[in-house]
Amino acid sequence: MELHVHVLTILLLISARPPSIAGGLCRDSCGDVPVRYPLGIDDGCGSPYYRSMLTCTDNTTLRLRTPSGTYPVSGADYADPHLVVTDPSMWTCARPFTSVHAAPFSLDTSTRFTLSPRNDHLFFNCDEDRVIVAPRPAICDRYPDRCDSACDNAGYLCRNLPGCRDALDEGNMTCCTYQPRAAESLRTMMRHCEAYTSVYWRAVGDKFPPYDQVPDYGVRVDFEIPVTTRCLQCQDRRRGANGTCGFDPLTRDFVCICGNGRNSTTDCADVGGSGHGASAGVVAASVVFSISAAIGIGGLVMYIRKMRSNKVVTCGVQSNENRFF
Repeated sequence: MELHVHVLTILLLISARPPSIAGGLCRDSCGDVPVRYPLGIDDGCGSPYYRSMLTCTDNTTLRLRTPSGTYPVSGADYADPHLVVTDPSMWTCARPFTSVHAAPFSLDTSTRFTLSPRNDHLFFNCDEDRVIVAPRPAICDRYPDRCDSACDNAGYLCRNLPGCRDALDEGNMTCCTYQPRAAESLRTMMRHCEAYTSVYWRAVGDKFPPYDQVPDYGVRVDFEIPVTTRCLQCQDRRRGANGTCGFDPLTRDFVCICGNGRNSTTDCADVGGSGHGASAGVVAASVVFSISAAIGIGGLVMYIRKMRSNKVVTCGVQSNENRFF
């Protein structure tokens, strides 16, 4: 009897479970920052590789989640795929210099996000008994792997901080530029330096590389755009598709999210009828599934009653009807 009760409970839970499908519309911006495939701020939107890594606070501030914290995103580019992230613990010319021993920005290496090689990390007032502070040899430009342990105090950025060229001389601060191989190197540097900042080289596009880049405060985070045939078909406006690539939150299978909350496994051009066609199909499937579950449950209840009525009595007073022999 106890086994039958467990089976009945499982069937009830299955019949109450809604169908698995990515529904609703995907927001295409957060504040002034555009949000497009493969990124998403709504579950089921974008690529599952970037699921739950971006949040939108009060529909105004896009934030990136990393092992070292949650950071505001000030910009996004999809032609040259990257985000620009701001670390509130970084020192910039916009505020007075203060000693901040906070964990520097870092990324989870298992994700599709990577720190761009266009980033330069500047460290201030380092303990030279613990940190090798020296001019970067010319050989390092050709063999950068041989110079990872030194912090360059003769770099261009230390002499030309964006927005405050002479700030270091006026504040009697020391500076060196460091390009770490891993986040652990940054954490080690922060234990022996009073503050840090990150500068990335922003492309302005009015000259030929590399002269088309200017330094700016922030951390450039590159990302990959997974290209699939189904996603290209979903977004193809020439075919009248004009959908948004997404995924099923439960199965992570591809879903083409169309207008008015419609969904398709291919593209929006194959979703005919009114704007509620797909929703009606889902409702119909749910009704059929619920009816089938109800029939199964009813049959199980009748079977249990029949077993109880025919059950042999093995305790109590025996009679001619319930004797074993």
